[in-house]
Amino acid sequence: MSLVKKFATVGGATLGSRIFGFVRETLMAAALGTGPMADVFYAAFRFPNLFRRLFAEGAFNAAFVPLFAKEIEANGTDGAKRFSEEVFGVLFSVLLLITIVMELAMPLLVRFIIAPGFTDDPDKFSITIRMAAVMFPYLMCMSLTAMMSGMLNSLHHFFAAAIAPVFLNVVMIGALFYSLYTGADPLATAWYLSWGVLAAGVLQLAVVYIGVLAAGMSIGLRFPKMTPNVKRLLILAVPAAVTGGITQINQLIGQAIASSRDGAIAALQYADRIYQLPLGVVGVAVGVVLLPELARALKGGALREAANLQNRSIEFVLFLTIPAAFALWILSDEIIRVLYERGAFHQENTAVVGTILAIYGIGLPAFVLIKALQPGFYAREDTKTPMRFSAIAVGTNCVTALTLFPFMGAPGIAVAEATAGWISTLLLFTTLLRRGHLTWEWALAKRAALLIVASAVMGAAIFFLKHYWAPWLASGAPLLTKVGTLGLLIAIAMLIYFAAAFLIGGANLGMIRRNLNRKPVPAKDA
Repeated sequence: MSLVKKFATVGGATLGSRIFGFVRETLMAAALGTGPMADVFYAAFRFPNLFRRLFAEGAFNAAFVPLFAKEIEANGTDGAKRFSEEVFGVLFSVLLLITIVMELAMPLLVRFIIAPGFTDDPDKFSITIRMAAVMFPYLMCMSLTAMMSGMLNSLHHFFAAAIAPVFLNVVMIGALFYSLYTGADPLATAWYLSWGVLAAGVLQLAVVYIGVLAAGMSIGLRFPKMTPNVKRLLILAVPAAVTGGITQINQLIGQAIASSRDGAIAALQYADRIYQLPLGVVGVAVGVVLLPELARALKGGALREAANLQNRSIEFVLFLTIPAAFALWILSDEIIRVLYERGAFHQENTAVVGTILAIYGIGLPAFVLIKALQPGFYAREDTKTPMRFSAIAVGTNCVTALTLFPFMGAPGIAVAEATAGWISTLLLFTTLLRRGHLTWEWALAKRAALLIVASAVMGAAIFFLKHYWAPWLASGAPLLTKVGTLGLLIAIAMLIYFAAAFLIGGANLGMIRRNLNRKPVPAKDA
């Protein structure tokens, strides 16, 4: 299967999850707007959701996949099964202990990490503690899900692991429909959602376990024992978790700062959901597929193949994210108006969330490139270097967010996150290049510049059209009219971008063929 076809398998399943996520957030906006209960729920959910993103979207895979692949090559399926059971026994025990400690420490976590700004409001503070306690076991479910997802990815069974997140959105949509149908108040709605998160975690774990069984493996629970393989995994996993979750860590910092201003947490979350679509579909797909491919090439001594894989992934990322960044910047208000502006979500909310989304658009290529560059380190079992770069990015994010928030509010936090993303990307890229693990291609650099030109042409066209069609995109226009007009704008934007990219040489049929029909280079080609 070609690289892009594998990206499409993971990306397609992730796209389904993101579409359900849009439906969920649209219902959330209608039910809660940016009111106090929206802030409370998102604050409580951010902590377990941080770990979901840390583990389920690649960080655990970064440590587990190379070792699992090596075990399959050295000792076959039986050796890989034994290694998986050793890891499962230790992971289950550690997670159970962490969950118990965190549940007992939840008041301190909310006060000092999750939402320090809520301490001045006893009701918000108390409810956040209780909701976070209900949702925190989701961490345990998702960490075990991540381990089994790593097994499936190593065995080239990508779909079950990619489709599992859909079930979180399905359960939460069900809770919101029930809430709206019964006319529940915002507090009751938030509680329905909290219990729904816990139920979804159990369901996702069941889905990937069934996938593992279908792939011809099973996992038994062993007494925890620190074998050499498990120790090696932990040494690699801790830095990978920090590095892989750099975007989410920055968001957690942003939430802590934003908690001092009403509505800021919810505004950041609504914008985050939009840019998570291209980040998830492209970035997660590239990261999940590229790591086992790179590990395989390097284990076989195919260094030229590894370099080609890395460059083709960067090419694929730039081809899709540069125009997406332009579109998010130019159409941010219109996208927010169509998706969210109804019920408790008003025009004033659209202006704030639209500004945040536009800023996230600037950072989008960086956020996705991080997913394409990190496997270059992880496949070589180097997780410490990216962790050091993450520490620099987090420090930059903290200083920038604290500096800008008093003047800009929530958009200042978005500026800080985008800045941190670009710094992390530049550090990863230059280090891979300096070490010789990334091959500089002038042809790729030229195509990237031409893709920016093609995106600018597209941007100018949709900027003109959105003003020409402004009455059909205005707040007072019928919903179907707004949806149809925005859909037409996006379709025209895509047509102009692809036409311009091919006409000026930013993309060509040779590039498409290289990605669709990639043939492995023989081992030991370096």
